[in-house]
Amino acid sequence: MRALTIGAFDGIHLGHRELFSNVKAIAAAQGLTPAVLTFDPHPARIVAPERAPKLITTIDERRQLIHSLGIAEVHVVPFTPALSLLTPEQFVRQILLNQLHAKAVIVGANFRFGHQQAGHIDTLTALGAALDFTVHAAPVLSYRGRKVSSTVIRQAIASGNLSLANRLLGRPYSLSGTVVSGHGIGSKQTVPTLNLDTPAELLPAHGVYISRTRDLDSDRSWNSITNVGVRPTFSGDSLAIETFLLDPFDGQTPTKIKVQFLRHVREERKFPSPEALKAQILTDVRRAQTYFRRTSQLNPC
Repeated sequence: MRALTIGAFDGIHLGHRELFSNVKAIAAAQGLTPAVLTFDPHPARIVAPERAPKLITTIDERRQLIHSLGIAEVHVVPFTPALSLLTPEQFVRQILLNQLHAKAVIVGANFRFGHQQAGHIDTLTALGAALDFTVHAAPVLSYRGRKVSSTVIRQAIASGNLSLANRLLGRPYSLSGTVVSGHGIGSKQTVPTLNLDTPAELLPAHGVYISRTRDLDSDRSWNSITNVGVRPTFSGDSLAIETFLLDPFDGQTPTKIKVQFLRHVREERKFPSPEALKAQILTDVRRAQTYFRRTSQLNPC
């Protein structure tokens, strides 16, 4: 038997974390297994593809983050056209009860479900009373008067406001992927970089960011600075995510990395020469070094 919450949970932000805390508390009180039900693909891909958002996290990242927050089970249900046509009662009977054996269902106060989102918290409560499971409504979390939502966080990331996005996520926004060969420009004319190829859908606005880079195959990590853009100084036309490591680099070049975006530094722009760009990069590096020096003083190990 399970204490279960339901949602897309893109980003796993502060509101989701609060919901998961409620799930764990209710599960412990009733002797149930804390569990999450989520969907892949995102429901909007099926019911309204023209409005489907670019996702903050992949399904694998969501699963990993949810488990890291103490949820024992993550059930990923394929969201299909057939599933989208289930009435609220059919969804409860087929998925929540017959498939997942839910005894307690914990959702946000604005939760909607079933065909054309016909079901809401009162619908779920009535079904719970009739079908013998409890329903718990959690209030929507706000941060400084702003609703914490995946939509707000997506807008913040897309505009380069990583400070806001990170506060609402409760952790640094990050991109993961493989290190690929660049155009060789950095090593010859400016500074050497690690070039990231990522499956992520949502990318920060073009610009330069203070970042932290981790080797996914080891425990190595580095303070860094990352440029997202098209390299206009070199008349580039394809997107590149280039990271310059501020710390000494020893050993083999990593093959898989995670880049955490900490703060926006400046917009990407075209410089009159590679030398001018290199001078700006070194200025950016000094700003990043000052940032890390100050944060280490505020948060000593």
